[in-house]
Amino acid sequence: MPAMDDAPDTPDTPDVPDAADVPDAPAAPPGAAPNDGRAPGSPGDGALDVDAFTAAIENFNRFYIRLPTLEKHPFTTLSVLDTLAFTGSPKRLSELTRTEQITQPAVTQLVTRLEREGLVERRPDPSDGRAVLVHITEAGRAIGRSRHADRTRHLLPLVARLTPEEQRSIAAALPALTRLAELGRSG
Repeated sequence: MPAMDDAPDTPDTPDVPDAADVPDAPAAPPGAAPNDGRAPGSPGDGALDVDAFTAAIENFNRFYIRLPTLEKHPFTTLSVLDTLAFTGSPKRLSELTRTEQITQPAVTQLVTRLEREGLVERRPDPSDGRAVLVHITEAGRAIGRSRHADRTRHLLPLVARLTPEEQRSIAAALPALTRLAELGRSG
């Protein structure tokens, strides 16, 4: 059996994982209360197995975040630009420290670089003259649009390989996934 390093590199042809490739959730640690993976308070029949859902999302994310894109940027750059674009409002450096889960000096250094590249602007906070707000520029927004288009282009042929039933299942889940993301953002 070849080593993992000997596996062929095929970044331009990402493969859709089979459901059988989704790893089983790890066993509970010794002494932990048993958890059947179902959401608390869910009815027994048809309830969401949160462990299996988590594994499927993690498996998809492993593939999705590695889709080839035309514009190459570090993850933290993309995350800050996405945060600024998605929320639609400028952020203080302290807010970016929290949302991006990096240190204040790291955020300051990153924003300085993004500002030099023309992707963000710092402007005085009108409510507090001592603080600045970080605004995304049109060039920063263009990066997000470009990545979205690249990902859509790579996903289209993969989605076409799904059965009509699989496509309908994903389409039916979109409202719940959108709501779950909203709940996660609002804390």
